[in-house]
Amino acid sequence: MALNPNHAFEELDGVKCSIVEKNCTPERVEFLKKLLEFNGFTVVVVKGPPPKAPAKPAAAVNPEIPAETPPPPPDTFIVGVTDLSFDPITAVFNRQLKTPGGKIVSSAYWKQRESSPREDWYWKK
Repeated sequence: MALNPNHAFEELDGVKCSIVEKNCTPERVEFLKKLLEFNGFTVVVVKGPPPKAPAKPAAAVNPEIPAETPPPPPDTFIVGVTDLSFDPITAVFNRQLKTPGGKIVSSAYWKQRESSPREDWYWKK
């Protein structure tokens, strides 16, 4: 969910894309896809590589009790846009993106955090 520190490019489904975010959950993918398509970007989503496997647990002291198997890793996705000049950090902090409600996308909105109850501009107080 973090704003990526580097402007990365990759080829997703045979299309050169500017990477918006990696290791996204399906819910996060849906959020980003709606937001970016609303702002006029063509979004490309591909399934990401599986995460590294965790270390195997040590041998059980009591062989009668079966060892618990870890749950399977969650599916992750890579989100990109076909506009190679798009950089999520620049877009958020230069206030270039808008929500479907017409408000400017803030860092808290991008990270899907609760917004502060008071979002007034400090110079309009």
